[in-house]
Amino acid sequence: MARYEIEAEHLRRLIKSGEYGVGATLPRISELSEERRVSAATVRRALEMLEDEGLVRVVRGTGAVVQPPAPPRRRIQRGLLVERDPARGYVFPAAAYAGEPWTAHGKPRASMEPAPQTVADVLGVTLGAKTLRRRRITSPVGEPPFQIVDTWLSPSAVADAPQVAEPSTGPGGYLDRLEFDGGHGPIQWQERTTARMPSSEEARLLTISRSLPVFELVLIGTSSRTGQAVEATIRVIPADRVEMVADLQRAESAQWPVEPVS
Repeated sequence: MARYEIEAEHLRRLIKSGEYGVGATLPRISELSEERRVSAATVRRALEMLEDEGLVRVVRGTGAVVQPPAPPRRRIQRGLLVERDPARGYVFPAAAYAGEPWTAHGKPRASMEPAPQTVADVLGVTLGAKTLRRRRITSPVGEPPFQIVDTWLSPSAVADAPQVAEPSTGPGGYLDRLEFDGGHGPIQWQERTTARMPSSEEARLLTISRSLPVFELVLIGTSSRTGQAVEATIRVIPADRVEMVADLQRAESAQWPVEPVS
C-alpha cells in the first residue's frame, strides 16, 4: 500500500474501534504528521480518502469530524401525478413514505437573495438580482438533514400575491396564493433533475463532504395567465441518500401479446 493508504487504514481502525466517536474531531494534520512521522501531504491525502468514504467530513477551521453511518437510501418515485390534500394543498412526488413523520432543521425563512444562474434563467431575472427565496431544510424524524428546499418566486408573482413573502402564507401555502390571489392558476409544472457537486454552504447544511455529489431537482411552475415561470423550487439531496425509481408503461405498440421479432 502507498503510505497515505497505510495512514488512512490506521485512522479508519481508530474510528471503527470507537476511539474517535461520531462527532469527534481528529487531531490536526500537524499533530498526526508529527505523531506518525509522515509528511503533512501524506496525512492530508489519507484524510481525503476517509472523506471520500464518508467516514469523516473536513470542516474548515475545525478539522476532520467523524460522521455517523449514512441512513438507508430512500426511493423517490418519480411519477407524473400532482395530487391535492384538502388540509395541505398540492402534493408532489417525494421521497417520504406514506404517513412517515418529517421534521424541519431550523426555522423556515423567507428573504431577498441574489438570484443564482439557474433561477435567473428560469424566472427571467438578471443574474444576481435580489429575488424572494423561501428556504427550508427537512428530513425524516431522527435523521440528519435530507434535503435543502429553496423556492424562488418571480418579482411579478410577489407583486401579484404579496402574502407569499410573509412567514405564514395561509391555507394551501404559497401555491394557493399564486393561483387564487395572484390569478396565475392553474399553474403547470415541469421537473428537471441533474447531478452536481455541492457548494460549501450546501455541504455544511447537509453535513456531507464536498466530494459527495448531490441531486438537484428543479420544479418550475408556469402561470396559465402569462405563460411565464412564476416559481422555481430547487431541492438538493445527497446522492447517497436516494435512488430514483420510475414505473415504465407499455405503449399501444408494445401491448401484449406481441409478435416475436423474426
